[in-house]
Amino acid sequence: MAFTRLQRRFTASGALALVCAATVLAGTGLAGGRHSAAPAARAAAAQTAARGSVVSATLVADLDVKEVAARLKKAGIDAAQVRYGVRAHRIVYRTVDTKGRPTTASALIAVPRNGENRLRTVSWLHGTEVYRGEVASVNDRSPDRTTALLFASTGLAVSAPDYLGLGKGPGTHPYGHPRATVTASVDALRAARAFVRRDGRDLDRRVLISGFSQGGPATMMVGRALHQGTDRYFRLGALAPIAGPFDLSGFEAAAADDKVNRSSLYLAYFATAWNRMYGLYDTPGQAFRAPFDKKVEKLFDGYHTGEEIADALPRTSKELFTEEFLNKVRNPRGELRRKLRVLDTTCDWKPEVPVHLFHARGDKDVSFANSEHCGRQLTAHGAGHELSDVGDVDHSTTVLKALPQVVREFNAMR
Repeated sequence: MAFTRLQRRFTASGALALVCAATVLAGTGLAGGRHSAAPAARAAAAQTAARGSVVSATLVADLDVKEVAARLKKAGIDAAQVRYGVRAHRIVYRTVDTKGRPTTASALIAVPRNGENRLRTVSWLHGTEVYRGEVASVNDRSPDRTTALLFASTGLAVSAPDYLGLGKGPGTHPYGHPRATVTASVDALRAARAFVRRDGRDLDRRVLISGFSQGGPATMMVGRALHQGTDRYFRLGALAPIAGPFDLSGFEAAAADDKVNRSSLYLAYFATAWNRMYGLYDTPGQAFRAPFDKKVEKLFDGYHTGEEIADALPRTSKELFTEEFLNKVRNPRGELRRKLRVLDTTCDWKPEVPVHLFHARGDKDVSFANSEHCGRQLTAHGAGHELSDVGDVDHSTTVLKALPQVVREFNAMR
C-alpha cells in the first residue's frame, strides 16, 4: 500500500518514512463495402461494447537494451537480466464499473522488441496511488512503468492496469473494491491480447501475476478469478505477491492506532473511498476532526498528489479522526466487518500453481505479519507456497529487492 512518490520524498527528508495512435481498434477488423454496411455496423457496435476491446493506443516508450538498463539502474533495480529493448503503449479499453455498468480504464502494455510471436504473459498490479497521474500508463517516471520495462526486457509481455478511476479512466478510484479490481485487471489482459494480435503476436494463456502492496491482495484476487475460469482464454500460471496488506482489518486497525508509517494518509484514503462505495459515515464531521472535515474528501479526488495531501493533513490518525470513527475501525461490525473480511481472505483458497510471497521484516508500512497471515490461509487449504524475507528494509525498498527474483522465477517457468 505504498504512496510511491511520497515514500521517496519522506525517505530523503527523514520524515514520513510519440503518440502512435488514438484510434478505435476493431480488434479483428471491419468488413468493407456498401452491401455489408448494416452487418458491419452491428458487428462494430458489438465489438465496441465488448469488455477488453481497445478504444485507443498511444506509444509512450520505445527503448533499446541500453536505455532500458539505464532506467532500471537509475531506479535501483538490478539490470542484469535485461536482454531486449522494450516498446510500451498506453491503451484505453472497455470494462465495467463497480455496479457492472460500461466504462473505460487505462493500462500500460509493454512488449519486448524481439522476434517472438507468442509471448509469455505477466499481469503487474500496482500499489496505492492517490493521484491519477502517478500510474504507469501516464507517468514516465512511475516505478510501475519501470517494473513493466524490467519484465518486458526479459522477453515477457506485460499488462499493467491502472485500475478504475486512475490514469485515463473516468471517475474516482474505488480503492480496494474486490470485484472492480478483478474486472479491470482481467479486461486489461483481454485488451493486451487484442492489441498485440494486430502485429501478428499473441499472448500465452498462462498468466504470471505479481503485484506490490495494494497489488498483493489484488494478485491473489485476480489469480483466484482466473483459477475459477472467469476468462475463456487466460489461465493462472503463477503468483508472486509482494508486501501485501492481506489482513486489511488488522492493517486499518493499526493505522487507527498510529502503528504504521503515514497512518493518517492510509486511513483517510480508505475512509473517503469506502464512504463513497459503502457509506461509512453520514457527514464528514462524524469521521474527521475540525477543520479537516471541511477538506479531506476534496483532497482524495484523484487530482491531488500525495505530497499535497501530506502537506494538508496532520501526521497522525488521532489528530485527524474522531475517536468514535477510530473505534469503528478498530472494532468493525456489521456491513463494514463483512466488507473487510472479503479483503482479509484473498489467500483463503488453493492455487494449483507456484506461489511465492515476498516481504521485508523491516517494513513499517505493511507489517510482515500480513504475508504470514496469507501463508496460514494457503496452508489451511493444503496449498504449497514460499515466503521470503528480503531483509531489514522499508516498504518501497521491498519491491526493489523482490523484483529480480520474481523475474528469474517467472522466466524459469515453462
